[in-house]
Amino acid sequence: MIEVKNLSKNYGDVAAVKSINFSVKDREIIGFLGPNGAGKSTTIKVITGFLAPSAGDVIVNGMDIKTNQIEIQKEIGYLPELNPLYTDMLVYDMLEYVAGVRGIHGRAFKDAFARVIDQCGLSGVVHKRIDQCSKGYKQRIGLACAMIHDPKILILDEPVTGLDPNQIVEIRSLIKELGKKKLVLMSSHILQEIEATVDRIVIINNGEIVADGSNRSILRKFSGASSIEMELLGVDKEEVKKIEEKIDSVKVSSVRKSGSSTMVSLSCKGKSDPREDIFKYAVKSKWVVLGMSQKKSNLETIFRKLTSEAK
Repeated sequence: MIEVKNLSKNYGDVAAVKSINFSVKDREIIGFLGPNGAGKSTTIKVITGFLAPSAGDVIVNGMDIKTNQIEIQKEIGYLPELNPLYTDMLVYDMLEYVAGVRGIHGRAFKDAFARVIDQCGLSGVVHKRIDQCSKGYKQRIGLACAMIHDPKILILDEPVTGLDPNQIVEIRSLIKELGKKKLVLMSSHILQEIEATVDRIVIINNGEIVADGSNRSILRKFSGASSIEMELLGVDKEEVKKIEEKIDSVKVSSVRKSGSSTMVSLSCKGKSDPREDIFKYAVKSKWVVLGMSQKKSNLETIFRKLTSEAK
C-alpha cells in the first residue's frame, strides 16, 4: 500500500507539489493524470525515493520513505517514460545484468528470469539484440527489468507512449493482468488508455489533487450539463427558442442552417434526461425531427475543465 500524506516538494521558491494526499491499495490499478508541469513526475520521484520530500510523508507498505528509502526501493518496480535499456545487449543479458544489480544470481536468477519471460511474453526474443526488437517488445523488456525482483508495487510512467494500437492493447492486457497481483500506479497522457485500464483515477494540476475516484464517480461528480443535438426540417430559430418556455431544464445554445435542415444544440441542466420531454414537445409543435442525439462529458472534457479552471 502507498500512503501520501500532506506531501510537498519545492524547487527553491517554486512549489511543485502542494500538500497532497492520496492512497493506493494492494491489487489496485490507479491512473495518475496531469498536464505537463502539474507535479506528476515529481510525486512519482518522491514515492520511488529519487527525490526527498520538502514536507509531509510517503508511507510504502508501512515504511516511511525518509528513513527506509533502500528497503522501499526493493518493494518497487519502476518503468520510467524513457525506457533505460542497453540496446546493444541481448534480452537475456539485459535481464541478467539488472538482476545482478539487484543481487539476484544463480538459481534465484534462473527462477526470476523464467517468471518475467512468462509474465511479459518474451520467450520469442530472449536471444535477440534489444535494438532488433519492436517498440512493443522493448516496453515488455522494460517491464521485465522492473519486475525481475518480484516487487509488490509497479510504477509505470507513460507505458504506452509511441506504441501502435495493437501494441497498446497488448500492454494494456499485460498491465491489467499484473494488477490482479500487484499495486500498479500508472501515469499517461492517453486518457482513453487510462479509462480502459485503471480502477481509479487521480488528477493533479498545479501541484494539487483536483479529482480522485473511479472513472464513473468522476464523470458523475464533474460532468455538469450535457447537450442534445437535433436536426429539424422546416423550423426557424424563433420557433426553436420557444422550447425554453416549456422545458425548464433546457437552454438553446445555438441554431444554424445546414442546407434545408436546422441544426439545434440544446444545453441541459441537472442530472435527468430531458429527451422524452423534448420529443413530446417536438411532436406537439409538429416539428419534423430528422435526428436527435445526446452528448455527455467524457474523461477528456472533464480533464480539460479541471486542469484549466485550476490555473
